[in-house]
Amino acid sequence: MNTFGNIFRISIFGESHGKLIGITVDGCPAGLDIHKEDFSPDLERRKAGASGTTPRNEEDAPNIISGVFNDKTTGAPITIIFENNNTKSGDYETIKNTPRPGHADFVLQKKFHGYNDHRGGGHSSGRLTLGLVAAGAIAKKILSPSIIDARLVEAGGETDIDKAIQKAMKDQDSIGGIVACRAIGLPIGLGEPFFNSVESMISHLIFSIPAIKGIEFGSGFAATRMTGSEHNDSIIDADGATKTNNAGGINGGITNGNELFFRVAVKPTSSTPKEQSSWNNTTESVETFRVKGRHDLCIALRVPVVVEAVTAIALADLLLQ
Repeated sequence: MNTFGNIFRISIFGESHGKLIGITVDGCPAGLDIHKEDFSPDLERRKAGASGTTPRNEEDAPNIISGVFNDKTTGAPITIIFENNNTKSGDYETIKNTPRPGHADFVLQKKFHGYNDHRGGGHSSGRLTLGLVAAGAIAKKILSPSIIDARLVEAGGETDIDKAIQKAMKDQDSIGGIVACRAIGLPIGLGEPFFNSVESMISHLIFSIPAIKGIEFGSGFAATRMTGSEHNDSIIDADGATKTNNAGGINGGITNGNELFFRVAVKPTSSTPKEQSSWNNTTESVETFRVKGRHDLCIALRVPVVVEAVTAIALADLLLQ
């Protein structure tokens, strides 16, 4: 469905080329300071414009239509909308008959019997992460003074991000990347041992970000090559500080007071300029084609702030519980 959370609940709506997209946040405590300018830093980080990102340019100005009065949250649901103004829907007419490889076009057509809005990916588009970033800005206020910081640490197999982007532009093909995220200053005790573990809550939302293909906490998959004595984090004081952080700040699904750390894998953008082949429903044959429209060569460039946002949403929900 399109709703997530137990107390701090978010509902996402809209389509990439529809009139608008937006988010409703329920369960936010009353009296929280909210100003339109509070959203600007994170929304700017998500915007396109840098080398390797889409030329689609939207203002992305948040319009708060409920839940905030005199710059304070009222305790009622907060709804924030963003208008879509810079659309070129004609670029997507061909995908009704020729689903793009790597995209959700084929499964959406089957699942919704052809009634889905196919333009720009419709409701499945990365455009909707704008709403997640807005909700994340509110969640970060609830978590303050804790800090969440995510950064792109690898792109196209390179730690030199600029070099990787220049190569992708030269090759005219898309690349993926790895985003590392840290949450610092979290209290001990967030999360539950089983179904609402910190890992499961964060992972659920991380995988709601289009193009995410993997996540690892702490030492992650490298833990499989370690012994128990190597992997265990020795506790060095009464506050629970540890000598190492292979657990990534989580034990038994619960925050332990150390830095929460995880990494996510972002796949290459499916819409690559390279010629590809796919099934054509009209001719009933495999045909070569090129994807039209405006797309990121490296969507991973714009993912870090979205990772921060969904991490904040999950942690805010756990904190309020």
